[in-house]
Amino acid sequence: MADQLDQGRALSKPPLYVSTKDETVRMFDSDFMEFFSRVHPATPLILYLPVVGFMLYVALWRQGFPVFVVVGFFLLGMLLWTLLEYLIHRYIFHYQPKTRVGKRLHYIIHGVHHDYPNDGRRLVMPPSISVPLAFVFYGMFLLIFGRFASSAFAGLVFGYVCYDMLHYATHHFPMKRGVLLWLKQYHLRHHYKDDHAGYGISSPLWDYVFRTTRK
Repeated sequence: MADQLDQGRALSKPPLYVSTKDETVRMFDSDFMEFFSRVHPATPLILYLPVVGFMLYVALWRQGFPVFVVVGFFLLGMLLWTLLEYLIHRYIFHYQPKTRVGKRLHYIIHGVHHDYPNDGRRLVMPPSISVPLAFVFYGMFLLIFGRFASSAFAGLVFGYVCYDMLHYATHHFPMKRGVLLWLKQYHLRHHYKDDHAGYGISSPLWDYVFRTTRK
């Protein structure tokens, strides 16, 4: 593992360095590991939009559910994604480990993003992580929703794709007006003002529910 893991947020608070440029840092000594730590931002679209389409096909044509039922569970899946996004960001990505190994792992998972928030190849989740998680959550949805799992899971996956695309856009697209500008400013305050608030990225809903909006 590269020496940079002993710097910045890996070992101290507050951060020693926060970049405002589209620049990167090497995280691994292994070229193999380093290669798979970088992901093209279009990857979630290519991988998961077909999954959304297939799940909707299963719900509408194979299972024959009415459109309003599919739409209802789809929207529920999207809502559950916003909650999942909030919980993961707040309690996993911002968990502060005590051990040296834990701090290095935290840096790999999320700390590097706070040091280099505009690194265009580390803004979406690597498939090596997202694909296994997708299978886990689909299994959970089968247990929870039964025959309606396809509709709800399509919404969850679509919510995830929206999250990844919006996250990339907030760091790289102008987003000069309206709701998109507000979301961009909301997320950038999390990076540059107070990283103990504003955990929602695709939606601030759960920040308001759990009172973690910026004071």
